[in-house]
Amino acid sequence: MVDDVKTHLRHYLRMSRDNLVWKLDGLGEYDIRRPMVPTGTNLLGLVKHVASVEAGYFGDTFGRPFPEPMPWLADDAEVNLDMYATADESREDIVGLYRRVQAHGDATIEALDLDAPGRVPWWKPESADVTLGQILIHVIADIERHCGHADILRERIDGAAGWRPGKDNLAFATAEEFRAFHDRIERAAREAADRG
Repeated sequence: MVDDVKTHLRHYLRMSRDNLVWKLDGLGEYDIRRPMVPTGTNLLGLVKHVASVEAGYFGDTFGRPFPEPMPWLADDAEVNLDMYATADESREDIVGLYRRVQAHGDATIEALDLDAPGRVPWWKPESADVTLGQILIHVIADIERHCGHADILRERIDGAAGWRPGKDNLAFATAEEFRAFHDRIERAAREAADRG
């Protein structure tokens, strides 16, 4: 049973990782990097950030540090430097780093049981002791949160929406259907505001 749980968790982790990276597909350098909201959130920055997150959780937490330096995580680094790619960092650099982080994380997951103990050094001491199972769930939830960000950013860039390649998981198929749906929601919002 535990092997089945671990297999399922690994499946969802792999799916989440792939879903995040494919949001870059077909876009030029500017579109994958440009800040789309006031907080600066951008597609390539999300991938860089998630690579950093996974390196820590599947590395340092279990005494298996990721072997490559991540200067954007140094104490003296610019704040939020993990949230965007500098002009000198290419798409290939960031995605390649993320693939290496994934392989490192997968090796940790393969080597340890779900109840293997770890310690998250950046969490409060009273909650820092964890298991691999807890961290798998935490990381999947975190990646999925960022996949949601990526979904909205990608839709704002070129209208592309959906869950993953070949399976959009959307209720409507045409722009006209979405426009009509959007208009219904807008009418409902205005009616509710007028009543309030």
